[in-house]
Amino acid sequence: QVQFVESGGGLVQPGGSLRVSCAASGIMFRIYTMGWFRQAPGKQRELVARVTSGGETAYVDSVKGRFTISRDNDKTTVYLQMTRLKPEDTAVYYCNTDPVRSGASWGQGTMVTVSS
Repeated sequence: QVQFVESGGGLVQPGGSLRVSCAASGIMFRIYTMGWFRQAPGKQRELVARVTSGGETAYVDSVKGRFTISRDNDKTTVYLQMTRLKPEDTAVYYCNTDPVRSGASWGQGTMVTVSS
């Protein structure tokens, strides 16, 4: 059974930093492109960063230069280092494969709140 467990969220002031993690199990992790997604209140879930099996990364424009995605295949874990956080980064953050496989489940996510 595929499972994603996100952790590391919290409350941070604008301009601060936070690293969130996602431990995956039940999939051949190393062959998949992995993505970090987020869903802000009242908005649709969006992909913000992705990392291929070969380590190539891509970001949505709103987080370029501020967020860094990375992966550890031995630990089957994907990370998102977030710096210079803004209030508009407030959301629940999830990981999953990219693209998300048909019928795939989501983890519980980790809440990131950027507020003074």
